Amino acid sequence: MARQSHSLSRTGFPPDLVARILDDTLASPGRPPIVGLTGVQGSGKSTLAAQLANAGKARGLTVIVLSIDDFYLTRRQRQALGRRVHPLLATRGPPGTHDIALAGATLDALRQFQPGDRLSLPRFDKLGDRRLPPSRWRRVQQRPDLVVFEGWFLKVPPEPDELLDEPLNALERNEDADGRWRRHCNAALADYAALWQRLDRLLWLRGPGFEIVPRWRWQQERTLQAAHPGRNAMSRAQVERFVLFFERVSRQAERTLAGIADRIVDVDENRNARLRRR
Repeated sequence: MARQSHSLSRTGFPPDLVARILDDTLASPGRPPIVGLTGVQGSGKSTLAAQLANAGKARGLTVIVLSIDDFYLTRRQRQALGRRVHPLLATRGPPGTHDIALAGATLDALRQFQPGDRLSLPRFDKLGDRRLPPSRWRRVQQRPDLVVFEGWFLKVPPEPDELLDEPLNALERNEDADGRWRRHCNAALADYAALWQRLDRLLWLRGPGFEIVPRWRWQQERTLQAAHPGRNAMSRAQVERFVLFFERVSRQAERTLAGIADRIVDVDENRNARLRRR
């Protein structure tokens, strides 16, 4: 398929590119289709997912957007995991820190939704680092025409064990010298397989490389701060440490997703985007 370049502006992806992606996702085999949207932090997943929902609404369609971030284990559960396995597991984000059963049940309920059903979608407050109570979850009132499930490591397979021996960055050298944390996260990737099987198609926002992530993630944090003034948020130094939690699996995604994703959108460091088929 010929590729056409589009610039990702502050307002998001160009409407013609969004329309092409929406047409493509609606052609997925599931009814309703459940489409995975993956990419490193700051690559535009949430932006594109929201634009797909708005574009669908303009056509009279119901597009439900879910994020794997809304299925984090509770803070108490992660703290318990940190005490039992490794202190770094108290930090949300890496594989092994999600409620996989809840995510799977939610996707199943959306797929099977019938008139008269009642369903609420979990929500996680990142700034408060807590899952919101069910009274604040989003309610679904009608069967969706499309479900977009976004997350940063969708369908990424585990690394071979021998690649885990050497620390990859300062976080692993200083806080995971024996490799327990990274081995636990790597093994946990296999636990998500049943969740990934619920995805009818995978769209990968492929960035220029992990080196761009600290800058993109800081931009994301500033946007979050601006939307919630007065709330606790991360400093630049905290963001730069935080992204180290994601480096190993992100680099594994770079190595493997070209052979896994059904569609790829190349996003360069200047946010120019190109859609292509495998």
